[in-house]
Amino acid sequence: MIIRVNKAYDGRDFRGIFDFHYKETARRVVEEVLRTENCPFEAEVDITIVDGEAIRELNSRMRGIDSETDVLSFPMVAYDRPGDFSSLKAGDAETFDPENGALMLGDIVINAARVRDQAAAYGHSRRREWAFLIAHSLLHLTGYDHMTPEEAAIMEKKQETVLKNLKINREVTT
Repeated sequence: MIIRVNKAYDGRDFRGIFDFHYKETARRVVEEVLRTENCPFEAEVDITIVDGEAIRELNSRMRGIDSETDVLSFPMVAYDRPGDFSSLKAGDAETFDPENGALMLGDIVINAARVRDQAAAYGHSRRREWAFLIAHSLLHLTGYDHMTPEEAAIMEKKQETVLKNLKINREVTT
């Protein structure tokens, strides 16, 4: 498993927001999502932490939506069905890294300020919000979406299962 967690764009120090082991939490969430999805491959994902302005610019440029958001997902793999890895062939240069052989799932970009603000709004820890956003985005990277109520219900159940398995609960913070 290759997981890169980077701070990007303007080099801001986000340690004040991440008062927990954010890289370890990211690793555990990615591993659990891929385990529950029965991913048969070693995989890699890049997670980049940005500020609100950077994610707004990226959202505008990539999606044509000129507004700040909490997280963006950029999948590298097309699936026949969500979470179905059966059509992927190890070694395919378009989906597997030729240097390490890992399935290149894609990129996740997370707005650090939204981690802080949404955790406060929902009354749970920043760690829980961080883990939720990663689980949500990684499901996008494995082919899931939430464009219909049925799709949204599937994603919500999968997200909650992952967080429950990791015992990352909606603990109340003060």
